[in-house]
Amino acid sequence: MKVGIVGAGMVGSSAGYALAVMGLASTVVLVDHNHDLAVAQAEDIAHAVPFMSSTIVEAADYDGLVGAKVVILAAGVSQKPGETRLALLERNAAVFKDVVGKVLSVAPEAILLIASNPVDIMTQITQRISGLPAGRVIGSGTILDTARFRSLLGRHLGISPQSVHAYVLGEHGDSEVLAWSNAKVGSLSLAEIAAQVGSPITRDVRARIDDGVRNAAYKIIKGKGATYYGIGAGLARIVKAIARDQHDVLTVSCVMPEVGGVRDVALSIPRVIGVDGISADLMPDLSSEEFEELEKSAQLLKDSVESIAL
Repeated sequence: MKVGIVGAGMVGSSAGYALAVMGLASTVVLVDHNHDLAVAQAEDIAHAVPFMSSTIVEAADYDGLVGAKVVILAAGVSQKPGETRLALLERNAAVFKDVVGKVLSVAPEAILLIASNPVDIMTQITQRISGLPAGRVIGSGTILDTARFRSLLGRHLGISPQSVHAYVLGEHGDSEVLAWSNAKVGSLSLAEIAAQVGSPITRDVRARIDDGVRNAAYKIIKGKGATYYGIGAGLARIVKAIARDQHDVLTVSCVMPEVGGVRDVALSIPRVIGVDGISADLMPDLSSEEFEELEKSAQLLKDSVESIAL
């Protein structure tokens, strides 16, 4: 399967590297307005491939995306230290108006996978610009936040994060909702597993984990300017679900008809992903407080996207 990546910066190249070394695509094509950057990234990634897989990695212009099953959109301006994701809105919306048209002119059947921030709003903007069915315009959403949540819970409990089933919902950003009420480890609730392993989930523990999930990006950006390895792996994980038609449940962003009375808004809940994109939404059973927080997150995103004239 061919995968295109528009935007050969740190996020796009990290996704390309993860796809190539995992052997998830037959071909990875990097496209960037700075063609020399795309060439350099493609060459560097290609030199790692012989150690891990047989993926072909190359740089091209938009014509090179012909036949791509998935196109990752990682173009746009970078997040500045201290800048919220929503503050990126105006700057990145203008970039996407140009990019989406060029992609669909050569790859009209592709699933669009959005990585640029603020990702929920960029996902909704992309769906409106493209006119594609909502299930074929997928934002990376809270897939990384969910991974952070599971990692921190697993670390506290001494359990592999792959055995932790917990989700972050809503916006990929400040209003995101950690769904504590339905988190499980194996088949056990958090309270049950915490009691059995002797690591209680106290108020302080919850606050520390919440801070670790919610503010992780800001800490990373302060230290090195941007986040890219984690989201690169997350994007590769979504592509894996599509390429192998796995019908995996992942927290990704997509435009949905309604969330708690807020209509036509893109945000993250668990969704089933396969070869045709998103096939089902799986709204989890939340506490009343969590659902109220999710509704507030939805309204915030709706208000933001409605402020943009497309």
